[in-house]
Amino acid sequence: MDGEVEDRIFALARKYNGVYMFNNEKKQKRLNRNTDLDTDMMLDVGEAEDMMEEFFKEFHVDRGNFKIETYYPDEPFSWNPFKKYPVIVVPEFTLGMLIESAKSARWLYD
Repeated sequence: MDGEVEDRIFALARKYNGVYMFNNEKKQKRLNRNTDLDTDMMLDVGEAEDMMEEFFKEFHVDRGNFKIETYYPDEPFSWNPFKKYPVIVVPEFTLGMLIESAKSARWLYD
């Protein structure tokens, strides 16, 4: 059963993991539990939000306190190219987190 959940999560992630002209498997990024939605899959906030909505519905996961802003915070913007802002540190947002939450039927992370 656990392997089935993992396989289904990976299948969901593949739908959002880039589109390739010839769908060549060699070009597909390998997914694993440590794959990060932001840094590895390079999903923007809209794509990640869409994927998570589908995840919560398909896997019947209680979203609890899940907020996409936790993983994709608003970044300050300035027209001044010399204005420096501190780097915003965000928590990991991995497929392993989705797998464990799907097994528990609730979002396990804040």
